Amino acid sequence: MAAPIISVSETDKLVAEKLCSFVVEKANKAIEQRGIFTVGFSGGSLVKYLCGGLPGRSTDWSKWRVFFCDERHVQYDSADCTYTPYKEGLVDKVNMNPDNIFPIDPSLSVSECADDYANKIRKVFPGDGLPQFDMLLLGMGPDGHTCSLFPGHPLLEEKEKIVAPISDSPKPPPARVTMTLPVVNNCRCAVFASCGEGKADMVQRVLEGGESPPLPAARVRPIDGELHWFLDAGAASKLKHKM
Repeated sequence: MAAPIISVSETDKLVAEKLCSFVVEKANKAIEQRGIFTVGFSGGSLVKYLCGGLPGRSTDWSKWRVFFCDERHVQYDSADCTYTPYKEGLVDKVNMNPDNIFPIDPSLSVSECADDYANKIRKVFPGDGLPQFDMLLLGMGPDGHTCSLFPGHPLLEEKEKIVAPISDSPKPPPARVTMTLPVVNNCRCAVFASCGEGKADMVQRVLEGGESPPLPAARVRPIDGELHWFLDAGAASKLKHKM
């Protein structure tokens, strides 16, 4: 199981630059080895980092297949939608084929939406086995949640579904769809990016706390892949062991 590889930069701007360089390096290697790059995006600060830093970098965008680690069950024009800022800030800027980014269908019920999203994933990862994404870019909330997997929630124990609905998210909006932990931990590379002193306590708890039961973000440990944390000095300030 992957031990975290921690990279600390002085500022969030440097974190974003290092993160985007890392993503493109992994993308180009995946394209060279397997012909496509399969990636899952998350919302929050990652939108700013990726949309600000990825356009203009050298990669074959036609080989990217972009999914979402989780998404709020809202219309595309909602401020809570994760897909739209990536569509406008990345896909449109690099002239990526819009068919290569996979949003949820918010016209469906949240349960049907999750099933439909699992089917979209299966079109790129055919068969019954767990899909293996090249990279999942993850966020971490102030309660230690990642994707839409919240502390103490039954979805943390989901073993059968690759995408699950949630209707009682403790963080609004309550209805969402999310990749499950078996999918997350089957990826080739899981990546967190956290910046700011406000994240320092939770970063320390997730990476060094050894809590039982572990917080959702601490349960991200790829079985046969890498785990990377990109932090600024503020977010890393309470860690005992830094790289």
